[in-house]
Amino acid sequence: MHLRSAGPPQRQSSGVLQAADRGARRFGEYRAMIDGISDRLLSQRLKELEAAGLIERTVIPTTPVQVRYQLSPDGQALVDALLPLAHWSMHRSGPRGTGRVPSST
Repeated sequence: MHLRSAGPPQRQSSGVLQAADRGARRFGEYRAMIDGISDRLLSQRLKELEAAGLIERTVIPTTPVQVRYQLSPDGQALVDALLPLAHWSMHRSGPRGTGRVPSST
């Protein structure tokens, strides 16, 4: 898996990957699942993740045409690798639930 060509990690990409981990979805379903994401930003992130090989886009020839997005095998492997880190970070919060780990300096 080569992520370097996709550029630096972008805002909201992790939210799109988390939503995709719940199965194939249409654009509107992603928009409803990801708080605070605009249509433009969601479209851009889906295109970037598809170009990076992490999301697969499937066109269903119906009237109107339906497009579904789902994790590719590489995308699923990435999400599976990141889940332990996400779990760890959710349980490691700083004082008074700030979500920040106290500095050791």
